[in-house]
Amino acid sequence: MARLILHHYDTSPFSEKVRLLLGVKGLPWSSVIQPVIMPKPELIPLTGGYRRIPVLQIGADVYCDSQVIMAEIAARAGGIDAAGWVMNLWADRLFFAVTVPVIFAEVQVPPEFIADREKLSGRPFDAAQMKAAAPYMAAQWRAEAAWLDEALTAAPFLAGEAPGLADIAAYMNVWFLYGAARATAERLMAGLYRLEAWRLRMRALGHGTRSELSPADALADAKAAEPAAYTDHDPHDPQGLAPGARVSVNADDYGRDPIAGTLVATNTRRVVIAREDPALGRLNIHFPRVGYVLTPV
Repeated sequence: MARLILHHYDTSPFSEKVRLLLGVKGLPWSSVIQPVIMPKPELIPLTGGYRRIPVLQIGADVYCDSQVIMAEIAARAGGIDAAGWVMNLWADRLFFAVTVPVIFAEVQVPPEFIADREKLSGRPFDAAQMKAAAPYMAAQWRAEAAWLDEALTAAPFLAGEAPGLADIAAYMNVWFLYGAARATAERLMAGLYRLEAWRLRMRALGHGTRSELSPADALADAKAAEPAAYTDHDPHDPQGLAPGARVSVNADDYGRDPIAGTLVATNTRRVVIAREDPALGRLNIHFPRVGYVLTPV
């Protein structure tokens, strides 16, 4: 198998989910550090315009969004608890939506970061508004954290006796808040003793075996490879699109830049498109089906 190359940066919460799954599975992987904000000149050629982090690269196959990245890793390394996908969507959207204002009400961010995130989200990044909303969001955060604490009554992990996708997904927001605003995290987790013990167990899982790789070497990997065959197309897909159709794909929440290509396959789990890069050749780009819009062009 070609090496697993994770394009990420160390403070990225969505990347932490992937790193933790690599730890749970005990896998070796190559780390390519990408910029926190645009421009990302050594990422965009791989993705065709997708700018969010993380991105997983395996040869000339590129996986965009932590959802499809984790699904691919799990498929190659022994599976994952399927019910955890529901928890993953909650953690990505509802729990994350209250984590962000709690954090950014406290931390100082540079103007260039604000400008970048406004372009990414398509709406103002209003630190003053976040600060005003923080007390209400903090109460929501503690209430959602208490759900996790209660769910840990019967077993050491949300998935049971061993960690699973449910744990990885939920941990992202605890990790993000604890790393960015530790005192606030400790205050909001006060008395949630099972959750704190679980947080320490999750942290101890580690990130597998990490080695550093330059962006140039990652691009060389893509150029030297051909995409793996992917033929799992759902003939009952509601949109009725067939392989070979010209399409574009974009996220439905933020970072909605459309990525154009030729449809390789779509099913209930993912969308795969092919595109040609002038320098890298043919690449297959994989996106989740849930959370993304597939449009004929």
